[in-house]
Amino acid sequence: MGNGMSGGNGNGRGAPVEIFDANPPFLVEAPPPRVRRRRPVWPALLLFVLTVISTLSVGSEFARSYALNEQPFTGDENPIVMMLHPLANPKLLLLGFPFSFTLLGILLAHELGHYFTCKLYGIDVSYPYFIPAPTLFGTFGAFIRIRSPIMSRRALFDVGLSGPVVGFLIAVPAVAYAIATSKVVPGTQADAAILFGNPPLMRLFIALFHPGVDSASLLLNPIGRAAWVGLFATALNLLPIWQLDGGHIVYSLASEQHRRISLALAVGLLALGRFAWSGWYGWGVLLLLLSLRFPHPPLLNRWEPLGSSRRLWALAGLVIFILCFTPWPATTP
Repeated sequence: MGNGMSGGNGNGRGAPVEIFDANPPFLVEAPPPRVRRRRPVWPALLLFVLTVISTLSVGSEFARSYALNEQPFTGDENPIVMMLHPLANPKLLLLGFPFSFTLLGILLAHELGHYFTCKLYGIDVSYPYFIPAPTLFGTFGAFIRIRSPIMSRRALFDVGLSGPVVGFLIAVPAVAYAIATSKVVPGTQADAAILFGNPPLMRLFIALFHPGVDSASLLLNPIGRAAWVGLFATALNLLPIWQLDGGHIVYSLASEQHRRISLALAVGLLALGRFAWSGWYGWGVLLLLLSLRFPHPPLLNRWEPLGSSRRLWALAGLVIFILCFTPWPATTP
């Protein structure tokens, strides 16, 4: 999933400064600022419109199957082909609004958390870019580009954690509402082509709103499907690997151990691919290669202490990850 940040070279804020960075410290001169040119907004807007269309198309399938008391993509037809039917009949796209609005709201909240935190620290950052895609959810997520160096551990920590926290705060009420209002349909998974696993947060709400009901009998409405995607995207971004949000948090906490942690956990994803969901193979290989080829950019002031409050927020980030993560996101019967 593309939710997260991508680094980039660029200018910082203000005049050149000298920073202590080493042990024992020595002076390092920060790069001088360059004149920022105004960048066009239309690429971000175009990608957003295309993502709205692609998520509306997928959402219409979720709405259709929910109305028929079926799991999505039930039947013999290829799920990707089923997803394209609404494009031939644009009126069907109206059915996709609950799914599309919920999903894009969670993803946008995540990216705006990063965006405004960057602005708070004077970091040059792009608008959020959404990625439309012919997938089961209509998108590969969204990302922002950071064009200037991040100066301190506090800034890196705050930028990394802000997106998942804000996105999670939007996803929680959506999950709660969706589970409270979804249907109990025994045997609903019998003919489904794809079964979606429930992360711990969803299992907690199922136990709260439908005590004693087998989770396999709960048919999620389109809002619940979108919230599920939002939780999955949050878990992926909080993986403490490479330059994902979780990787930024780990680097701010223990930069010397970041590379070893990234490599070890990328290998761990490969093991999950063997014993749980095969999709972890792809994520493990990708993150392993990225960790080897593109190490985390160093901070100009990596000796700045984080403080106890941010370490507590790091623990909160770990709790959010646990609530959102499932080793079996999707399986086939």
